[in-house]
Amino acid sequence: MKVIVTERIADDGIEHLRKDGHEVDVKYGISHEELLEIIENYDSIIVRSVTRINEELLNKGTKLKVVGRAGNGVDNIDLPACTKRGIIVVNTPESNSMAAAELAVGLAYAIFRNIPQAHWAGKEKKDFRRNRFLGNELDQKTVGVIGLGRIGSIVATKLKGSNMRAIAYDPYITDEKFKKLGVERCETLEELLKQADLITIHTPKTAETINMINEEQIKLCKDGVRIVNAARGGLVNEDALYNGIKSGKVAAAALDVLNPEPNYDKKPEEQDYENKLFELDNVIITPHLGASTDEANYNVGTCVAELVADALRGDMVAAVNMPPMKNKEVGEMKPYVDLAELLGKIYYQAEKDTVNKIEIIYSGELAEQETKLLSLSALKGFLDVVVKEKVNYVNAELIAKNMGISLVESKSSTLEKYTNLITIRFTTKTKTLEVSGTVFAKQELRVVDFFGYKLDFDPTPYVLAIQNIDQPGIIGQIGTILGANDINIAAMQWSRKQGGEKAVAFVSVNCEVDDKVIDMLKNIKGVLKVTLLKF
Repeated sequence: MKVIVTERIADDGIEHLRKDGHEVDVKYGISHEELLEIIENYDSIIVRSVTRINEELLNKGTKLKVVGRAGNGVDNIDLPACTKRGIIVVNTPESNSMAAAELAVGLAYAIFRNIPQAHWAGKEKKDFRRNRFLGNELDQKTVGVIGLGRIGSIVATKLKGSNMRAIAYDPYITDEKFKKLGVERCETLEELLKQADLITIHTPKTAETINMINEEQIKLCKDGVRIVNAARGGLVNEDALYNGIKSGKVAAAALDVLNPEPNYDKKPEEQDYENKLFELDNVIITPHLGASTDEANYNVGTCVAELVADALRGDMVAAVNMPPMKNKEVGEMKPYVDLAELLGKIYYQAEKDTVNKIEIIYSGELAEQETKLLSLSALKGFLDVVVKEKVNYVNAELIAKNMGISLVESKSSTLEKYTNLITIRFTTKTKTLEVSGTVFAKQELRVVDFFGYKLDFDPTPYVLAIQNIDQPGIIGQIGTILGANDINIAAMQWSRKQGGEKAVAFVSVNCEVDDKVIDMLKNIKGVLKVTLLKF
């Protein structure tokens, strides 16, 4: 498959994609217009913070399957538009957290002690006397951290190590985490602004956070406040910040991001950034250096390449437009994801009636887990059998909704026989059928209920599901027909309902079974139904 990389990542990441068999085109600094002309040729695109993955681009990129964001924020990517098209969006939120946090702390020290200004005064042969660069200590001052996620938590911890009192505003973080970090919670942003000597921002860029620090907020701040924004351009209103510094309300500021964000991959003579904040001596502006360390570049470049390669291969990945899951959790949940998809595949291979409702019941230890991804996996398996368009974890729910199928999740902590159980209940206009499965020893998948027949079956790639009248002699005839056609039986299990007249056999075979053999099996006296299930 073809991958285009439009912003700089580690060479090792590009090499990983090539070793995985992909053709990779590296086009750093490509314009949006140029990208529109060629995006139709690519299955994946890897970006950082500048390239815009918008509706216009996605309409042109008809082959796109995966968008990789090397780094954390995805405000330059239209997630709903990607989800609608079934395009997986992956990022690397943890790979550059330390680098971004350390830069924010470094900028805080720089604006408290006037370090860049002193350096440039000496370098430019200007007034280099130390009394011109009198600063302040961070010791015993108050830092107000806006956004106490991964990066904000590291910043708070490091500045507490400088003997700063740390307060934070983040309505989405639990009291337990505040307590664990030793950070005081502010219930409102205004409460934080009135107390902080240093404000440092670490939130994503959303409709709620754009211009979150503007003229009104700056008026609430302490006189002489210092502000650091190493998160996203536009979180601090730059006009308001300019006015605050000119008036003396804001003593200094440091920005690693601008609004709009320039394309830093352009040649120096082509750079297009203009900002009046550059005029002010007590403002430090850096060219989005948050992730610019050898370690972070290597981490984000290799991690995003691995995620893109995995997603293109069809493996499950922790995508941004999927239920929240860390990459390390993917491996732990994979057996259950595989089981849910397998159970979902059964219905339309065995039945024909249109399903209008799917209920997925999680029992035992699974009842305590986040199960949305498992439900999406079950939907994916269910739809894969009958839907011609590409179905994945991203668009499965939307496709089901458009087909008029409702999805219901329920949970039960009580379970007698198994430690975990997934049951899928398929409802049509005339009947309801269930299949159930479990995972033994964290990795062994078993089907334990097939439309009401109890069993304990290891699902293999090819399984014959045979329903018959419960009478002697049928098993021998099935074995004879399969043997005569060089089809090896790997395993077989028979089940019948208590007091019933019918039985079901699950027969694992080593290869595909053609229609001729299936017809022969159907012609056995007493056989009611034969279905080849492919897992």
